[in-house]
Amino acid sequence: MDLDAVRTFVVVADAGQFREAANELSITQQAVSKRVAALEKDLGVRLFTRTARGARLTIDGQAFRPYARALLQAEERAAASVRPGRRALRVDVIGRRLAPAGLLRDFHGAHPCVELDVVTLFDADAAIAAVRSGTIDASFRAVTVPVRQLPEGVEATPVHDEPLQLLTGPGHVLADTRQVTLRQLVGHRIWMPGIVAGTEWAAYYDELAAEFGLTIDPLGPNFGIEPLLDTIADSSTLATIVGEQTRLVWPAGYDLRRIPVHDPTPVYPHSLIWRADNTHPALTALRDHLGSALSDHAAGTWTPRWAQH
Repeated sequence: MDLDAVRTFVVVADAGQFREAANELSITQQAVSKRVAALEKDLGVRLFTRTARGARLTIDGQAFRPYARALLQAEERAAASVRPGRRALRVDVIGRRLAPAGLLRDFHGAHPCVELDVVTLFDADAAIAAVRSGTIDASFRAVTVPVRQLPEGVEATPVHDEPLQLLTGPGHVLADTRQVTLRQLVGHRIWMPGIVAGTEWAAYYDELAAEFGLTIDPLGPNFGIEPLLDTIADSSTLATIVGEQTRLVWPAGYDLRRIPVHDPTPVYPHSLIWRADNTHPALTALRDHLGSALSDHAAGTWTPRWAQH
């Protein structure tokens, strides 16, 4: 159905005159008549009866009028849903407990009027593909390749280096240390069943283990964070690594210990990825909120070589 013809019908019905409708629509009276005639042909009914006083709705015209208004309102809502700034900004975070989700919560606190649609995709490859296709507006990910090797039109910039911590149960030999060095972790089993080969976080921990001779064990089914905490709490030999800003809650009886790692401090490099031609104003606000790209990593920290370009 031609919505211009429907709009013309509504204007004529409100004005009661073809001539007044033509003036309001800034078209000729002949064009108004042609649009109404085309709509009547499409519907198979007469919508107006012409009288000396103007145009009067027929019974069919009266029946069609509220639905015509609803069609035009639906058109407006459809257009408004994709106007810049009206659609929610869709952002991917690697996990809702992890640092990127915290960065996004901070942004929402600073910009409470910005509507957000938060999603979690599997890995950086899926996130980059979604950004490129326009399925999402932005993603927080570790980027393991130089920006110039990203797909055409896709941009990325570092936004946050997150220090990592050792997480142990109360019976672990390192449980009572106030901080540990990476060298102290050599020979200890660091259990991380969530590592999936080929992902950006696997690339990070592979390089961390190789650089410092660590034993990072990804074996075993990944049943989620709660079963992992259960196992760590009861073990005297197993520990795991978590981000400093990872939000964890466990029963008080677990007495888990979050121990800072130093000399150097391993940091996980979070970047923001987006399409260069994305004009959503909330994306600009998010980028401004996160600040400019990091030029240098803090002294005393370690991050993979691919994160230093």
